[in-house]
Amino acid sequence: MEWWRNAKFGLFIHFGLYSILGKGEWVMFEDQIDTAEYAKLMDKFDCRNFNAREWVEIAQSAGCRYMVVTARHHDGFSLFKTGFGNYDAPHSAAKEDLIAEYIGAAHRAGMRVGIYYSPLDWRYPGFFFPDLYRANAEQMKRQTYAQVRELLTNYGAVDILWYDGGEDNWLGFGGLTWSGGKGWQTRGFDKPYAGKFSWEPLRLNHMVRELQPKIVISQRSGWMGDFETQEVGFRGRPEAARPWEFCTNLGGPAWGWVQSTTDHMMSLDSCIQLLVMVVSQGGNLLMNVGPRPDGSIEPKQVERLKGIGNFLAKYGESIYDTRGGIYDASWGGTTVSENAVYVHLLRVPADGTIHLPPITRKITAASYLRDASEVHWVQTESGILLDGISEEKREADLIIKLALR
Repeated sequence: MEWWRNAKFGLFIHFGLYSILGKGEWVMFEDQIDTAEYAKLMDKFDCRNFNAREWVEIAQSAGCRYMVVTARHHDGFSLFKTGFGNYDAPHSAAKEDLIAEYIGAAHRAGMRVGIYYSPLDWRYPGFFFPDLYRANAEQMKRQTYAQVRELLTNYGAVDILWYDGGEDNWLGFGGLTWSGGKGWQTRGFDKPYAGKFSWEPLRLNHMVRELQPKIVISQRSGWMGDFETQEVGFRGRPEAARPWEFCTNLGGPAWGWVQSTTDHMMSLDSCIQLLVMVVSQGGNLLMNVGPRPDGSIEPKQVERLKGIGNFLAKYGESIYDTRGGIYDASWGGTTVSENAVYVHLLRVPADGTIHLPPITRKITAASYLRDASEVHWVQTESGILLDGISEEKREADLIIKLALR
């Protein structure tokens, strides 16, 4: 886990048949598109401008240390060559294994490789009614085991397996049942499925560990995994002292491409401040983009990612290889490395003063990271005082470095 905790920033990419319709990755379910009709999108999925090397270069220019790409989403379409049917990219108009291209490009560039995989598959009635269609649910399960084995066998080293939709509370989508006089009811999404079917997540991930002993696994397979994930709604530092990650969209209301993506794009300042909020609380940030139907990433999103990369190129020492310190919504937070504490001021207090709790190490100097100019400080047993803080120009993150002895 050490490399993952040090990496801090990753690029998430959602791409699939849904990208063609431009209504997000849930379009098949939300618009109730017949599975056979939806599958016809394979004939339009030509990915004529897909370039895995460019995807990786975009991630590198953003300062990302790892990537996670959707090998298969809930619609069941695979971007990789699978022996479990022919519902995959090589049998589409693209006629190529996009995951092979992505992983090859990432390996050549020294980028850590992550694969998103959803056991959930809307094509299977056994997902919605796992007891009523038990044999069908078991077939869906065999697909999961076979395809996870393919992904972790055919492409060399994979650093992250990012599951989604494999927890028991997803099974049955809330568990629609008929209860006589009470009519149709659901058990509620907050309650796990308790029927006879099981993904057997311990057996699944035992296989994963045998195939890729050093892989990092998310918690969304029904097993606790190596790290927790927060999605879209940022809740801050988890109560449990576990590694964690926050994933969100750079722009738009969906993870897959929509036409209005760039109309709702986060500002550069917002991106930087979100990164600081997450990292100062001990987490990683996984920022998502959804490529256009042709496989290219929106130019405006590329520029925004480069802006984050420029920030990290200048101030990366305060982000990478650090651990979370404290976070105070009124001004910002701190990150800690072996020989320094970095004070990230997202808002400079009106009186130019910051009070920090005591630390056991001795401060030897305090300076602005932007130009190494000195900041006045006082360290006592009761805490640390920084004062006279100057905000000569508005910055998304004004960073003060406290050197430690």
